[in-house]
Amino acid sequence: MNLGLFGGTFNPVHLGHLRAAQELAELLKLDRIVFIPAATPPHKTPSGIVSFEHRLQMLQLAVAGNDVFSLSDVENRRPGKSYSIDTVRHFRNAGDSGLECFFITGQDAFDAITTWHDWKNLLRLCHFVVMTRPGYENRGLHQILPPDVAGRYVYDAAGDVFQEPHGGSIFFRQTTFLDISSSEVRKRMQQGRSLRYLTPDSVIRYMEANRLYR
Repeated sequence: MNLGLFGGTFNPVHLGHLRAAQELAELLKLDRIVFIPAATPPHKTPSGIVSFEHRLQMLQLAVAGNDVFSLSDVENRRPGKSYSIDTVRHFRNAGDSGLECFFITGQDAFDAITTWHDWKNLLRLCHFVVMTRPGYENRGLHQILPPDVAGRYVYDAAGDVFQEPHGGSIFFRQTTFLDISSSEVRKRMQQGRSLRYLTPDSVIRYMEANRLYR
């Protein structure tokens, strides 16, 4: 089974998240994508982040009706910071021997991968799927990873993938670019402006009913 793990704050989830996940499922033949909201994001301050329960409920509404999408509250069931390596280990331990985990992240986040907790082991535990921006030029891994780590990867042009013989692969994939950000959704909510076509209508109704981001 090919399992996509899509982590993030999702404060709130929007159509850019959903469309990218749908396209990656098709591009990489992923059987399922699990959206995993962070309980305590290591790289973000808690200011402006609504409760985990609200973010989880909005995700539940957003993924409803898509058989490929599901969500997990695993990071809220662990104490301390929400480290990605602990989440990947959870799914690997819970799956069968044939499980392949694909960790989905944005280009900006992957560019800072060396600041992640236990990042070297994380690269060995799963495949990485990096969502790139329009105009991105694949110039290799040496500008992102230290030479000793980048040197272990071999680029396969046929599959457009960087492969490490004893670890995971790294895919750089461009999806339809929807210039939507959670910060812009929050800003519009604060200003009382329309959110239509930025996030699912069910999420908009939830935010309005619970007076989120006011």
